[in-house]
This record gives sequence, structure tokens and C-alpha cells, in this order.
Amino acid sequence: MESKMANKPATAKRTMYYGKGDVFVYRTYAKPLEGIKNIPESSFSCRSNIILGMDIQVSLKGEAFLSSFTEGDNSLIVATDSMKNFILYHAGEYEGATMEGFLAFVSEKFLNKYSHIQAIEMSGRQFPFKEITLETESGSEGSNKVFKEGILEKPTATMELERGDAEYNVASQQSGIEELHLVKVKGSSFHGYIKDEFTTLPETYDRPLFIYLNIYWKYHVEGDGYGDDPTKYVCAEQVKDIAQTIFHQVDSPSIQKLIYEIGKRILTRFPQLKEVSFESNNRTWETILDEIPSSGEGKVFTDPRPPYGFQGFSVTPEDLEREED
Repeated sequence: MESKMANKPATAKRTMYYGKGDVFVYRTYAKPLEGIKNIPESSFSCRSNIILGMDIQVSLKGEAFLSSFTEGDNSLIVATDSMKNFILYHAGEYEGATMEGFLAFVSEKFLNKYSHIQAIEMSGRQFPFKEITLETESGSEGSNKVFKEGILEKPTATMELERGDAEYNVASQQSGIEELHLVKVKGSSFHGYIKDEFTTLPETYDRPLFIYLNIYWKYHVEGDGYGDDPTKYVCAEQVKDIAQTIFHQVDSPSIQKLIYEIGKRILTRFPQLKEVSFESNNRTWETILDEIPSSGEGKVFTDPRPPYGFQGFSVTPEDLEREED
């Protein structure tokens, strides 16, 4: 039987790409994101997009680039500085309201411009700018021209667009929010785990829990993630609010159970998603004083020692269906 790989080009077996990272884009007065679905866990309703700030990374792929690696032939190389200029220029042409839509827009422009590119992968981290609050004689109001950055968590997006026989195909598309740092001072526990000669960790039935959390999601229909139809677009701000709400509501026996419950709630609110996945780190503080008589429930903690636990998990609509049975 002939191997299926025998008819594939040698480059299909190797890793080969090059690109540009940290392309910082600040587009002012982009189209506002309005008309999104309201959910009970979040008061978020729109993004003004007066400043659409993004850190973009782009990678180009294709068999045509092999000679640049093996022979030093740059005749088909698009300089990475040109990639940067290409992205920045087209930021002025983008008429949409989301980073996901911008990545799709620029990716297609790349493939239109350079016919020897077989695929392009682009990712971005968005910088949410919030308008400052002014105190006036009539009360507090937001400025429409002065903004501040400083939010730790940031929306993210990644997509790969491939050149097909007749059209461009979306090989993968994922949205997310990264760097949520959440601490719960009580209402978490961890007990019932394996105990053997390597176990030194004591069981706890009410501990503080400090986690670093990245959340990612994929759509059944990739185009829903571009924001053209805002009723189908899932906002990172709403996902963050769901995670915070579940962390408050659920007395979890483990981080694993916590992220499972967050995933189920996200899928319940947004049935247009086919998967929600998590990367979580346990950064729970180390207890120094377990009791302070003069302050009731007060305790003293410090940062944990360097080794930390982590979890990775994905939740799909099948999990919801199984629990309904």
C-alpha cells in the first residue's frame, strides 16, 4: 500500500514559517461594537472603539520559502518590515469593530497581494483603553477624548487562513482572554487526594485560592467570531464576567471543578461556541499566620514558593448534553 505522505512535498513534513511580532497598532475611531447579546452575569454592552489598540503577530507559510532557508535565496521573501507596514496601512482601511475581524481582513489582503504565500497565521492581543471619569457639577461623566490603559487581562485572537483551490479556507480560528488574576479569600477547598510517602500537603476545607487564568473559545461557524453580526459575537469582557461570577458563586473542591463550571456557563450563554478551553495556574498564597485573635477571620499570607500547579481543560456542548441526560 502506497504511503499517503509519498505524494506530499517535502516541506509538508517540516516546520517552516517566518514573520513579524510586536506590531503595535492603534486605530482611533474604529466602528463601535454595539448590539451584542446581553447576559445576566455581565453589564458589558458595547465597545466604543475610540481607540482600538492591538499587538499583532504575523507568520507567512509556503513551499516557496524553502530556498530562502536552504540556499539563502531572498527573491520570494517579503521583508518582515514590509509585513509591519502592510498591517499598519490596512488598519486604516478596516471597517469592522473587532480584532478577530481585523485579523481576517488583513490575512485575506496578504493572500491577495502575494500569490506565493500558501497560508498566513495571525494573532493579536488587544489593549482595552478605558475613558477616564470626570467629576462635574452635574455628577460623574466619562471623557470622550482621554483614556487610560492598565487593565491586566487582555482579549486575544488567533487565526490561520489557507489558500484553497478556488477560495481561502479558515484552517483555525480562536478567541480568548488572558491574564485573569482572581483570588478568593474563602470558599475553596482541596482534600481527598492520593496520600503516600511523597505527600506533605495538608488537606484544607476552606482556603484562599489565587489563580492565573486564560480562557479560549471556538465558534461552530468561524465567521461568527469576526463581529459582523454582533448578536453572535462573544465578547471577552462578558467571558471574564462569567468567570468572576462563577468563582464567587461556587464553593469549589478543586481548580479543575471550578474551570469546568465556568466552561459550562459560558457554553450555556453562548450556544454558538463549539469549545471553551482553559489554561490555569495555582498561585495560592502560603499561610504565615492562621489566626489573628484581634481581627476575627484575619490571616497573614505570602507568595507561594516557585513551583506551581497548572491545569489544562476543554469543555464542549457534549458536556452539557451529558449532564442533561
